[in-house]
Amino acid sequence: MSTKGISLFNLNTGIKNILKNAFDSNVWVVAEISELRYKPNGHCYLELIEKDKDTDQIIAKARATIWSYTFRMLKPYFETSTGQKFTAGIKILINVSVEFQEVYSYSLNIKDIDPTYTLGDIARKRKEIITRLNEEGVLEMNKELKFPEIPKNVAIISSPTAAGFEDFIKQLENNSAGYKFHHKLFAAVMQGEKAEESIILALDRINEYEDIFDLVVIIRGGGSQADLNCFDNYWLAFNIAQFPLPVISGIGHERDETIVDIVANVRVKTPTAAAEFLIDCFDERQSYHENLQEEFVSSINEILLSSSENLQYLSRQFSPMVKRILESKSDQLLLANEKLVSSTKQLNRSEMYLLNNFKNRIKYTTEQHLNLEEQKVQNLQSKIRIRMRRLMENQHHKISLFEQSIRYLNPENILQKGYTLSLKNGKIIKDIKSLSEKDRIETRFKDGSVESEIVKINSKK
Repeated sequence: MSTKGISLFNLNTGIKNILKNAFDSNVWVVAEISELRYKPNGHCYLELIEKDKDTDQIIAKARATIWSYTFRMLKPYFETSTGQKFTAGIKILINVSVEFQEVYSYSLNIKDIDPTYTLGDIARKRKEIITRLNEEGVLEMNKELKFPEIPKNVAIISSPTAAGFEDFIKQLENNSAGYKFHHKLFAAVMQGEKAEESIILALDRINEYEDIFDLVVIIRGGGSQADLNCFDNYWLAFNIAQFPLPVISGIGHERDETIVDIVANVRVKTPTAAAEFLIDCFDERQSYHENLQEEFVSSINEILLSSSENLQYLSRQFSPMVKRILESKSDQLLLANEKLVSSTKQLNRSEMYLLNNFKNRIKYTTEQHLNLEEQKVQNLQSKIRIRMRRLMENQHHKISLFEQSIRYLNPENILQKGYTLSLKNGKIIKDIKSLSEKDRIETRFKDGSVESEIVKINSKK
């Protein structure tokens, strides 16, 4: 028994009428942008998805379009309102018309967008990341690291072309006190989709030299709020929170803290402020030593002054001889005071010498490590040159063999061995069937040639 079916066009037309009756006006839809493409004509084509809250699996998909005349208004309106680029990976609340074409099937035509929903979703995600880091026990880990008293060796994560990086180096190296810092740049992308991965890779490279550096500074220049969204990333914050060295964030913005600012050991507003913070650490340490020295000398002077006053009092109570003895003791105490002051200065010079010696050892260790790496590169270059030379020698040997084979196969060599060549019309005769009676042929010997005429042909059949 056969059943007559309906055509695909009629089926699609029926679906179109059903959707038109069910959605006779625009509806507001919540979805995530999974793909987004701009066309030269100004149209925008999107793929929208919805994910399961528990499994994060995609449970719905739909194609959508924003025609150019609408897109020219919606995109700047959305980005200005949210500070977020209109790109894949964000959740949006959109006003759409449901459309169905018999050829192109089901799609959504976006008419309007509500930026406040996306702002709320961004804030929710940010709060969820902070809560997750706190529940995992890593939120305060980097803050709990003891900040070095003298932060001399600084690892920098920044873009080498960023103005913020140049400001940081200029401020650090041109400090009025003349403090010397050792710093190294670990280049990274500081905005956009690749920023997270690039900064984490830079942290991994610094981790290999953990014993050399005292801390890490993450800096960038100013930018729009959208450019800073990468610093609200979970995995980037997770890596910074657990990093074994203290991290300073100076990413150049005045808005509320990013998650990177929250997990960092120290947060400053700008790259210049980060350099000033490091200089202040030196100032505080120097002031501490100077105050310690002044307090020590002052205490000794107070003790000596008090002792001198007591001696003067006693000298007035005893005989002149006793007075002379006390005066002598007073002179001894004054001499002891001078010796103590001298010893204090000597101790301070010794400490400064040890500090400079430590600096020199760090410099020597760094140079030795760099020299070792340079030697490895040179050894590798030498090996490559040897292998290339061997490869060229092998190729030259093969070419020589080919040339020798060609010489052996040269017809002139065959003639030298006593063989002859027979030619007809200048071409070598390879088969007797190519000859006929009265044909004239040439027979070549090693020392000349002769011509002959075919009289009779005997061939094997």
